[in-house]
Amino acid sequence: MAESRTVVGLLLAAGAGTRMGGPKALVGPLAGAESPVSRVAGWMHSGGCEQVVVVIGARAGDVRASLPIRPWLSIAEATDWSHGLGASLRAGLAHVAAGDASAALVTLVDLPDVGASVFERLLATAPPGSADDSVLARAAYQGRPGHPVLIGRRWWAAAADLARGDTGARELFATRPHRLVECGDLASGEDADLPPACQDADPPPACEGVELPPAATTSQPDV
Repeated sequence: MAESRTVVGLLLAAGAGTRMGGPKALVGPLAGAESPVSRVAGWMHSGGCEQVVVVIGARAGDVRASLPIRPWLSIAEATDWSHGLGASLRAGLAHVAAGDASAALVTLVDLPDVGASVFERLLATAPPGSADDSVLARAAYQGRPGHPVLIGRRWWAAAADLARGDTGARELFATRPHRLVECGDLASGEDADLPPACQDADPPPACEGVELPPAATTSQPDV
């Protein structure tokens, strides 16, 4: 009988969110009665991840306190989170490596319209119960690669080795064949980088000192 393993969700939410005015795990378009990090973790679980690991860093105590206690939710802290996205990915992969999942579905906390339907579609490339640890896939939006990404266990060590600075798994996907899963009919895949009010054409005085980009206020995030 074939071995059966699962896909674990890995939510990277350790950054300080300097331009947002605070950690994106706590503030931004998804903030409300529930913290953004809590909402995205719930979407990952609803989308098919039996277990979800949240990687925290900046204001770790506050972010931890904003997360509900759930049997499917656990936390990994990236103590070197200030070194960039790569540090968060390394911490997350080290955490999930202690388990027996065959793959990790990795996403970021600042993608406000990437919800359960996107996670579900990407997970369909690794059907429940599959023990294939060589899967390598990522979401695309109108042909543009984005998040989430699905990384089979076979690639975890390589992904961690290549994750440096603000580069996550980009180098891994640049050098290995992988499947693009079109999700443009479900979401834009764009990240929220500024407070909602500062995205207006005529931002209020509270946005003074916030570095506004020359054009769009959202972009395709790094891997």
